[in-house]
Amino acid sequence: MSDSKEIELRTPPYDTISSVSFSPTNANHLLVGAWDSCATLYDVQANELRAKFDHKAAVLSCTFGAPGKGYSGGLDTWVRELDLERESTRVLGQHAESISRVVWVKETNTLISGSWDKTIRTWDPRAQAACTATLPQPERVYCMDAVGNTVVVGMAGRHIYIFDARNMAEPMQKRESSLKYMTRAVACMIDGKGFATSSVEGRISVDYLDPSPEVQTQKYAFKCHRQTVDNVDHVWPVNTLSFHPIHGTFASGGSDGTVSLWDHTAKKRLRQLPKFKEGVPALAFSADGKKLAVAVSYCWDEGEKPSALGKTSVIVRDIGDEAKPKAK
Repeated sequence: MSDSKEIELRTPPYDTISSVSFSPTNANHLLVGAWDSCATLYDVQANELRAKFDHKAAVLSCTFGAPGKGYSGGLDTWVRELDLERESTRVLGQHAESISRVVWVKETNTLISGSWDKTIRTWDPRAQAACTATLPQPERVYCMDAVGNTVVVGMAGRHIYIFDARNMAEPMQKRESSLKYMTRAVACMIDGKGFATSSVEGRISVDYLDPSPEVQTQKYAFKCHRQTVDNVDHVWPVNTLSFHPIHGTFASGGSDGTVSLWDHTAKKRLRQLPKFKEGVPALAFSADGKKLAVAVSYCWDEGEKPSALGKTSVIVRDIGDEAKPKAK
């Protein structure tokens, strides 16, 4: 048994949670985006809501950026800067359709947004005209992550594009996902050598950036977030992935309500956390690697379910050695 301690945040969002993100500089600050049209800043240690930012529609993604600032995007198509101290918002600009993901690249002080309008846009919040580029893509953008200057984008049609944040005009690499079904999440390895993607069909793929044949032989995919009940296989979407910032292992969360910790180098599951009462749409490790935030809410995989409204929660778990690779 683990001696890990966990807390449930007070006053969670009312509707399905879409995004959780820890501050890169303060391990107690957590931004949560949800379908209740709000982005919310929590102080995890004090277990209190620090600031709430109303939007016109569901918030699909939020992230920390420059000191004291956050950024959000969602169904209302606006890219917003959140002033976390003053609890005010500023619209930077707009996409033609819903924004699926916003990512802050610290190395270039750039915000990158991806949308269902088949574009990626780059933003400099300090500039008078904040949108610095609109980059057409072959398909709708579903997910995105960055490490250093590397940006990995997952799209419809199994497109995986890899960009250098310093020159977003053309991708460095264009790949086809090794997963046959829709890409749900992508997360970059902390050493910058590769990334993991997950699909709606209970699978995770581990890929490496180096295109040389000897490195590409290391890539693999595996089944997970599945259950056999009465000889019937139940397969769940893997909604979210996050790499541990110290140990380099990663966590996955699925609509089955489970969270697993994986050592991708050893190709082993380190452990599975006790099952949560609803699905896991989002999770994130804190920058110091000591906490794991897990969003728990109905993920709409079975259509409308009014009974799930108001049954959301955000669990913040202390992470000890359970995320550490086992000694060989």
